[in-house]
Amino acid sequence: MKRNSSGRILVHARNAAMALVALLLVVAGFWSSWGDAQHVLLSKGREHGTLTVASCDEDTCTGAYDPEGSQGPRDGMTIDRSVAVEKGATLAVVAKPGKDELLRTGWAGALHAWLPLGGALVLAGLVIGGGLRLTRLAWATGLAGGSLLVASFLAL
Repeated sequence: MKRNSSGRILVHARNAAMALVALLLVVAGFWSSWGDAQHVLLSKGREHGTLTVASCDEDTCTGAYDPEGSQGPRDGMTIDRSVAVEKGATLAVVAKPGKDELLRTGWAGALHAWLPLGGALVLAGLVIGGGLRLTRLAWATGLAGGSLLVASFLAL
């Protein structure tokens, strides 16, 4: 009888550990995404404008930023490079307060901001399916994350 109860304790401990790992993945993905998503989704009162892309390196693109309102154009503003950005493109952007960094607005910007959460959901789906043996929840979590990744790719 002791052997059976210790086996159940180990199963519950394993399930608790896997649930904690899955939760940690989703929370970390949300936290990582929120840093950019808050500026895109809650953009009222922030500085909006357009960026005309002049050049790109491996990680960022730079160009002339023309803010809305009475301020004049500024150079030296950067935006994360995405698959669809090419030289000469004009993008609607919002500026991060106090930084020389811009974020795309609209659906494309919102989906791009939530990319880390999409990846975290895919990974959490693997942990839920493999570690917790909850296949329906694992498929739902993985498909939600995968859909977010595909939608972001298509929107950019």
